[in-house]
Amino acid sequence: MINFLNLEYFLVAAEELNFTKAAKRLYISQQSLSNHISNMEKEFDVVLFNRTNPLTLTYAGQALKNKARQILELKDETYRELADIKDFSIGQLVIGLSHTRGRMILPEILPVYKERFPNIDLKLVEGNSSELANDLLHGDVDLVIDMLPFKVENIETVPLCQEEILLAVPDATLEHAFPGRLSEIKDQLSRHTDLKLLSECPFLLINKGNRVRTIADEMFEEAELTPHIILETENIETVFALAAKGMGITFYPKMFISGHKDLLNQLSKTTPISFYSLDHPKAHGILAIGYHKGHYMSQATKEFIRIAKETV
Repeated sequence: MINFLNLEYFLVAAEELNFTKAAKRLYISQQSLSNHISNMEKEFDVVLFNRTNPLTLTYAGQALKNKARQILELKDETYRELADIKDFSIGQLVIGLSHTRGRMILPEILPVYKERFPNIDLKLVEGNSSELANDLLHGDVDLVIDMLPFKVENIETVPLCQEEILLAVPDATLEHAFPGRLSEIKDQLSRHTDLKLLSECPFLLINKGNRVRTIADEMFEEAELTPHIILETENIETVFALAAKGMGITFYPKMFISGHKDLLNQLSKTTPISFYSLDHPKAHGILAIGYHKGHYMSQATKEFIRIAKETV
């Protein structure tokens, strides 16, 4: 019979290939870890590690490593399913999304959800689109809220609402690049957001891996434009705040603008900033919830999706 604790310890050791590092990661002594590994080797009557420096996996060890994660994930899914069957009195829901999108969406959903299901333990995992897709694939989150399409296989999606990426252009940037032509350039942008027109302007962009950055890069490539990027950061609120101060142009989701009404009203008197629709199909998308079709969907997850559709 498989001892799950031994299996969990083996998997960490197989990933680290160093008993000292693995023991520190597990918060146990190296001798204790060695005992767990020895117990597994006795149970299966095989050698799992070549005790070389550095450690290497034997053929048997490699075979067990390939199956260990699947076995542990199946164990976790079984426990969650049994907890649901019990009476839905306990459970856990892990939600993945960007921290900015969470600020806009979760206050609409979570108060309603928590009132109806107070005993569900809620956890948030924040990251960019690439990181969240990887978390979803490996079962580290139950669902992800992001823009379609999700770049990972075997994902079922539930549309929530329309979303649009806008071009945020401060007047100060245009005045510097086009002295005396502000009204003319703004009129041109209102009729057609030609990025080539802005080739001499500075841009503030979020890091690669974020969905908004991916859309921006595709637009630059199609326009055959190498943008003058003066700053890249992981936080989209940082680039917006700097754009609002006139430092450069950025791309910003329309949904987020409602959270800055006071700031925009204040800026309209000092450093105006305008938002323009982008003539690109991927700038007009759908915000959706995604979940892995191959993983067990708890009742907690189903109820969250239902409430999100009602609320958002």
